[in-house]
Amino acid sequence: MCGRIFVRTSLEELISNFPFAVKGGDIDGLGNRFPRWNGAPSQDYPIIVRDIVREPDTSGPIFAAARWGLMPSWAKPGGRPLVNVRCETVASNGMFRAAYRSRRGLVPINGFFEWKDIFGTGKNKQPYAIAMKDGSAFALAGIWETWKDENGVSIRNFAILTCEPNEMMATIHDRMPVILCRDDYERWLSPEPDPNDLMKPFPAELMVMWKIGRDVGSPKNDRPDLIDEVEDDSEPTLI
Repeated sequence: MCGRIFVRTSLEELISNFPFAVKGGDIDGLGNRFPRWNGAPSQDYPIIVRDIVREPDTSGPIFAAARWGLMPSWAKPGGRPLVNVRCETVASNGMFRAAYRSRRGLVPINGFFEWKDIFGTGKNKQPYAIAMKDGSAFALAGIWETWKDENGVSIRNFAILTCEPNEMMATIHDRMPVILCRDDYERWLSPEPDPNDLMKPFPAELMVMWKIGRDVGSPKNDRPDLIDEVEDDSEPTLI
């Protein structure tokens, strides 16, 4: 799974790493929320979608604000948003099928967190930070919806797709987020209904992971030292 992410730059710097996408008008309101060192579900993020970039009908990649946690348009208030969706079922499950076919998106980040269940008890877990070996920003594969709350306010929202782990990730977890290669961004955002071959483990040799402290377990903690490397944690995170 993928339930926490981090963005170590300003919003403007993050956007500059994806120059093929124009900046949507609702993005400016996110500017004071970045860097974000411990991003969690229910928070708003800049994602890249295919939408109208110039009236009346010119579409293309555009940055848009979206809330992490997928709620289909027909979902009733009070439902539990989905943080992750398995790539193996996204094309066939009726809850996600329409979004996968026509509302795919990119989730730009600098890295994400995962927890290793050290003793197999589900309680004692060692947190890790995972990023690109060269430190570059990258994009996770997502799907998005637009849902109206009880006041009739439209909220764009998204979930992150997960797949089998690569060799590195398999040492700490049995899933990982779908990370897309830059050459595949355009195709993922295209009208193609089922680009299923893109949903695969990202090459382990291009990634790096390191142990971090247990303070990352609480999303209330949001500071740069959360991603500092630590030695073996004598008191693993209880989550």
